[in-house]
Amino acid sequence: MLSVRCGGGGGGAAAVEEHGAVRHHRPLTPRQQQQLRTVVESLRLDPLEVDEGARLEIARQSYRAGDYKAALEHCNAVYRANPRLLENLLLLGAVYYQLREFDMCIAKNEEAVAIQPNCPECFNSIANAWREKGDVDNAIQFYVHAVQLRPTFADAWTNLANAYTRKGNLSQAAECCHQALALNPHLADAYCNLGDVLKAQGLYREAYSHYLDALNIKPTFANAWNNIAGLLMQWGDFNKAALYYKEAIKCNPAFYDAHLNLGNLYKVTGMRQDAIVCFQNAARAKPENAVAYGNLGNAYHEQGQLDLAILSYRQAIHCNSSYVEAYNNLGNALKDAGRNEEAISCYQTCLALQPSHPQALTNLGNVYMERNMMDIAASLYMATLTVTTGLSAPYNNLAMIYKQQGNCNHAITCFNEVLRIDPMAADCLVNRGNTFKEAGRITEAIQDYFHAVTIRPTMAEAHANLAAAYKDTGLLEASIISYKQALQLRQDFPEATCNLLHTLQCVCDWDDRAEKFVEMSSLPSVQPFHAIAYPIDSTLALEISRTYAAHYSLVASRFGLPTFTHSYPVPISNDGRTSRLRIGDFGNHPLSHLMGSIFGMHNQDTIEVFCYALSQDDGTEWRQRIRSEAEHFIDVSSMSSDMIAKVINEDKIQILINLNGYTKGARNEIFALQPAPIQVSYMGFPGTTGADYIDYLVTDEFVSPLKFSHIYSEKLVHLPHCYFVNDYKQKNRDVLGPVCPHKRADYGLPEDKFIFACFNQLYKMDPDIFNTWCNILKRVPNSALWLLRFPAAGEMRLRASLADAISKGVRADQIIFTDVAAKNEHIRRSALADLFLDTPLCNGHTTGTDILWAGLPMITLPLEKMATRVAGSLCLATGIGEEMVVNSLEEYEERAVSLAENPLKLEALTNKLKAVRMTCPLFDTARWVKNLERAYLHMWNLHCSGRHPQHFKVVVLFSEIVGLDSFKLQYPPCPVFVIHG
Repeated sequence: MLSVRCGGGGGGAAAVEEHGAVRHHRPLTPRQQQQLRTVVESLRLDPLEVDEGARLEIARQSYRAGDYKAALEHCNAVYRANPRLLENLLLLGAVYYQLREFDMCIAKNEEAVAIQPNCPECFNSIANAWREKGDVDNAIQFYVHAVQLRPTFADAWTNLANAYTRKGNLSQAAECCHQALALNPHLADAYCNLGDVLKAQGLYREAYSHYLDALNIKPTFANAWNNIAGLLMQWGDFNKAALYYKEAIKCNPAFYDAHLNLGNLYKVTGMRQDAIVCFQNAARAKPENAVAYGNLGNAYHEQGQLDLAILSYRQAIHCNSSYVEAYNNLGNALKDAGRNEEAISCYQTCLALQPSHPQALTNLGNVYMERNMMDIAASLYMATLTVTTGLSAPYNNLAMIYKQQGNCNHAITCFNEVLRIDPMAADCLVNRGNTFKEAGRITEAIQDYFHAVTIRPTMAEAHANLAAAYKDTGLLEASIISYKQALQLRQDFPEATCNLLHTLQCVCDWDDRAEKFVEMSSLPSVQPFHAIAYPIDSTLALEISRTYAAHYSLVASRFGLPTFTHSYPVPISNDGRTSRLRIGDFGNHPLSHLMGSIFGMHNQDTIEVFCYALSQDDGTEWRQRIRSEAEHFIDVSSMSSDMIAKVINEDKIQILINLNGYTKGARNEIFALQPAPIQVSYMGFPGTTGADYIDYLVTDEFVSPLKFSHIYSEKLVHLPHCYFVNDYKQKNRDVLGPVCPHKRADYGLPEDKFIFACFNQLYKMDPDIFNTWCNILKRVPNSALWLLRFPAAGEMRLRASLADAISKGVRADQIIFTDVAAKNEHIRRSALADLFLDTPLCNGHTTGTDILWAGLPMITLPLEKMATRVAGSLCLATGIGEEMVVNSLEEYEERAVSLAENPLKLEALTNKLKAVRMTCPLFDTARWVKNLERAYLHMWNLHCSGRHPQHFKVVVLFSEIVGLDSFKLQYPPCPVFVIHG
């Protein structure tokens, strides 16, 4: 989220009218106006007969009437006849001042000084003109000279006070005010200026008192009304302040500052249309003043009237070509109008005028950030921070760049600075919480989300993120409550709807389940994980994955890297040592248990393995094993995704394997950067990536038959037997001892009952399979179903779901829950069960491999999607899978009951499974590695021949690879890379 950008249009604080240039006279009486009209009319009839004195009187009366152009015409006529008439020169200077032609004002007063060098009024008027031109230092010199010439010149003393106040010389300003009041206790200007001094010193109540003194002397003193209004506004009394500004305008309808300040008040209180009217009035009062147009542009911009905002900013620049805020704000309006090139030009002009303008630097950075030119954007934000550390926007935007690039520590540091500047920034707390969560610091993430909810209870995103964090820590009931709170605040919140539904499934809350999944299927933010785990159409699941793949392409584009180039593809010779197999860090991910030995099993004459660890060393044996067995192991956990991609490319990787897909910890933006010429998805995500930058999906013929190829974006590579690898023969032989060290009683299991078991996570269950299990339990009364508290919160709700089944004959004691166990204990105790019941909607994958290694038969029902067919492939790869794979729920139920009621049949199946464990393809890791190498070789040599990726399978018997067109070849070795988070 990009931050607030306005640099301000000026006039934000209460403006103060300047005093004493030329004293305004009272308006002419009706009789005087009639006399003036008579004299003017006679002048028109016979101008030659009007003498110099009469013409000067007409000019004087025109001036008093506010008709400065008429006064100028008559003064100039007198000047042409007598250029040295002192009284006329003084009046000319006053007229030019009112017309804001300050250079002419100075010139005419200098002519008067040439005639009468000791005229204090001339020096006072010259000083006023210099002050209006912005040269306060020069003005002070002339005011000082005026009071030196006439120490009793009260107006000059009060004007000098005003100038000193502008310069911040408050003590001298106060002395001048007191001097003026000593000379003239009824000088309203002096009281007003003394109020200004006290206000600048922070003595607001004393200032207020002196402004009242000014009004007591002169009730029509517009400036005093204006300044009191400014104090009232500062104290938060907006209604009363508005009344005082209006009174100031009533006293002086052309009072620019009062119009401007009333407009600012209306803007602050949300009365934007009234603010626009006030700024328009201010612009009419001073058409040459840029600030009114700048504020008018801001008001139009906030109203979304971009064309009028742009026109107003341009008018402000026309009035003042050095008005930096107008350039900055014009850039903002142009950017919001989609005119980015013009916006960039405005920001650059602003920076040419003021290179250290922090808002322009930040706003220019925002444009480049939106263009995904992250390096330029980051450099501009950093340049802002060399100017000021009090602006939150550059810190926030830098944090977002660091987070997108995977640099969580730098992002957190920047978010900390945002919260230093604004501790109540709820959005920043949520963003920092997200970064903590991404970095694995879940407790700190929860604290940030909770703090954000406390600051802004109506922030739906904070509740949703808090819910997700609760879920990650196992606090599922708290998670559900927070998701529901988010949806109460924002009903149209697809992400929260999907995540709430998933969390409800985790605790087996199946109320209105079918309707909820119909709704989920129409939402725009369904996650690929939801699509593989739940009853969502396969074609829709592909589209969901494509949406996520496009997101990672966008993330990758933000790095601003040029397209990677790859070495000319050359087929690998049989004796070459240029092949590369690259893997990433596994941490304690299930795949690390399954793949721990494969990296040392590769034929180093043909394959070179590089392991890139994406997470920090967690000290597990799995990490240490991979480090010791892989030919190359590089820890890149502190590197951003773009830097990792550069390393991959510089190492000339030829095949890049994605072992994560869309699971937790994935870094798919690395693949979107395409650092390798061939990129492959395998193992970690049982579904399609939907990515055009992933060429192949390694699977098998049962899990992903070609008749379902339309639901995959990748070309399918069929390994023999089963694609799902494991490492049990190498690392878990000890669990196969003839005597199980665990007893049923250790887990509350009855010794005399038939034990069905399912150790899959509870979210994989659904009402259909649970009803089937209940039917099985009813038909096999002396049986029980052994489930895991996976998660623990699911037990209570699942037992509640038993109510209907109990009424139909299922007993409550037939459902037994135990806790999740460590890997070896989990495998060993699996043998305490008699039959494993798989979940069709999403099979047991790692769990399925565990129980087959334990010698426990299973029943599984394959459907269409990949995640529903893995257990069937595992069973078939044992060589006896036909007895464990069924085709319908009815057959599922019948097979389970049949095996439970025929102990000899089940014993024979169990004994066959135990007998084949050391010889069947499922657990033959070395054979699996050789087949995978052959697949890699075929991918590479297809690429070398200039052919596009295509479906193919590795054939078992003849050491050859057969394409879909039955084309047969043997292929030499090639480099490979595997990455995993």
